[in-house]
Amino acid sequence: MTDGTVRETAFRWTATSRGVDDVRELRAHVAGMTADRASLQGVGIALPATVDTDGIVTAWPNRPWWTGLDLRSLLSDLFPVTGARFGDDGDLAAVAEAAAFGVRDVVYVGVGTGIGGGIVLDGRSCPGLGRGSCELGHIVVDRSGPPCVCGRRGCLQAEASGPAVLRAAGRTLGTSVTYDELARGWAAGAPWAGAALGHAATVLATALVSVAELVRPELLVVGGGFAAGLPGFVTGIADRVSELARPGHPTPPVRPALLGGLSSLHGAVLAARGLA
Repeated sequence: MTDGTVRETAFRWTATSRGVDDVRELRAHVAGMTADRASLQGVGIALPATVDTDGIVTAWPNRPWWTGLDLRSLLSDLFPVTGARFGDDGDLAAVAEAAAFGVRDVVYVGVGTGIGGGIVLDGRSCPGLGRGSCELGHIVVDRSGPPCVCGRRGCLQAEASGPAVLRAAGRTLGTSVTYDELARGWAAGAPWAGAALGHAATVLATALVSVAELVRPELLVVGGGFAAGLPGFVTGIADRVSELARPGHPTPPVRPALLGGLSSLHGAVLAARGLA
C-alpha cells in the first residue's frame, strides 16, 4: 500500500525453485514490484502456510522445504521500513467477509484446492494474527474417512475440498473428472455430480454447525473459487445446516461470500492497514 493506494501483485515460483531459490525469486519479485520500498505505508500478506507464534513456518504441504523458515525475519528484511503483517489466508478472508457483511461474529469456510476457514468474534480474528490459525479444514468429520495430507483421516479437507469432490465424482464414473465437467454435470442435474457435491455439502454443514455450537456466530459464510463456480451449491449447504437445528437453538444463516475468490486479498489489505 503506497500513498493510500492498494497495489495488488501476483507471484508464482518456478516449477524447479526450492529453498534458497524460493527466497531469491521472492526477493527479486518484491524489488521489481516497487523499487522505492520506503514509500510503502503498509504490507499485508495472506498465507496458506501454518506459522507459529514466533513467526516460524511449521507446515506448508505445497512447499515442505519451507518448514522451519523464520518467515517473520524474512519479511522484516524484505520490507525494512514498514515490516509486513501476515496471517492465514482463511483467517484474513473471514475478517474481510465480516467487514463486507457488516457483522462482528462470523464463521467462514473457503472451499478450493484445500479447505480454508476463519472465525471472527466481536470484530476480531480468532485466535488472532500471530497466535496461529483457525484450521477449519482439519476438523475431523469422519474418523474412518479418506486420508488427509496432514496425516489424519476424515478431515473436512479430505472430504469436501475441490480435489476430494472430483475424486468422489471420478470414483462414481470410473474415470477422472475435471472441474469443468463437474460444473456441467451439476448444472445438468447429473446424479453422479449431485452425489459428490451433496456429500461435500453435508460434511461442510456438519462442520459449520459444530463450530457454531461453540462460538454462536451471526453468520456462516461459504467462499472459495470452487464453491463460487457452482450455482446452488451454497444453497445446498444452507439447507443441510437448517436440518441440523435443534429445539431452541436455531442455526445461523448461510450466505455465499460477498467478495468471491478475493476474500483473502481484501483481508490482507485490512491487515496492512492494521484492521485485522
